[in-house]
Amino acid sequence: MTTPPPGWWGPSPEAPYGRHPVTGVPYSDKSKIVAGLLQILIPLGIGRMYAGHVGLGVGQLVVTIVTCGIGALWPFIDGIVMLVGDPTDANGRPLRS
Repeated sequence: MTTPPPGWWGPSPEAPYGRHPVTGVPYSDKSKIVAGLLQILIPLGIGRMYAGHVGLGVGQLVVTIVTCGIGALWPFIDGIVMLVGDPTDANGRPLRS
């Protein structure tokens, strides 16, 4: 039996999707690609709700409806930021790529 390379911990029940390479925080079960695309393609806060930020998603939905669609710019830009950045879910875990 061979020994694993240094720094390799293997699968962990606390982190079934792996860990962030810098912080070591377990990844979320949610995907940042899905969340970002939902924000861009359906700019009603759906991507934020998917990621677990229901309050922020509802806020984006209300702003979009009250401004007759002009407020959809907020979730659209938020979706781009989610795809480029390192967003987290409601529990503070980074979304997986």
